[in-house]
Amino acid sequence: MEETVFLKLGGSLITDKARPATPRYRVIRRLAREVGLVLQEAPGLRLLIGHGSGSFGHQVAARFGTRQGVETPAQWRGLAEVAAAAARLNRIVADAFLQAGVPVLCLPPSASARCRDGALLHLETHPIEEALAHGLVPLVYGDVALDEVRGGTIVSTEEVFAYLAAVLRPTRILLAGSAPGVLDAAGRVIPHIAPEGLPALQGVLSGARETDVTGGMADKVARMAELVRRQPGLRVEILSGLRPGRVYRALTEPGAAISTCIA
Repeated sequence: MEETVFLKLGGSLITDKARPATPRYRVIRRLAREVGLVLQEAPGLRLLIGHGSGSFGHQVAARFGTRQGVETPAQWRGLAEVAAAAARLNRIVADAFLQAGVPVLCLPPSASARCRDGALLHLETHPIEEALAHGLVPLVYGDVALDEVRGGTIVSTEEVFAYLAAVLRPTRILLAGSAPGVLDAAGRVIPHIAPEGLPALQGVLSGARETDVTGGMADKVARMAELVRRQPGLRVEILSGLRPGRVYRALTEPGAAISTCIA
């Protein structure tokens, strides 16, 4: 049976979030090479990649308050600017992966996403399923979306993953960022988090240090724990993509002790 895996490349990994619109080209190209090597060795792997907006989308979105809602003409203009910023980073990522031999197909969530008061209600999945069926690697990202209550909002990559997981049923979701995993109060990686044990960690988890309009680590862990609770058997791994070879190992060695596992 073919394995389906979702891989997220965090905004803090592929951009310098402290500097506006600053991609980490070397990191992106290295990650592309690691994924390309994995697909050469495991051609049957069904892989979906998503990425954050980092210093491209988040800073623009924070300026316009896009996550909270869109009402005024200036805010609607802001929605368009956030979408354009996110798409610019997506093009950089796509070009690097295509050059590395990874057949990514860009599928912006904003083309079909519909939200209600910040919650993702609908996302067209047929193009994603068709891409996977023909050996392509769908490439999604955190993006703007129309909202029945707020006018407009932003959907994070984790929210897109959670929606798609119910349809595509991945066995694993890998969240590669700049941190080595979820850290305890002493700065040590927590190797395992069970969804039922999450409340005990609330005092340890913290939000992002840089601008992140979709929350920080606490929000990501909470969303993934809820997803694991709904889909028994799913494993979520949070790891550092800054360490060369870590993403390759995470994709090729399920259960390798190199991350925080939520299961």
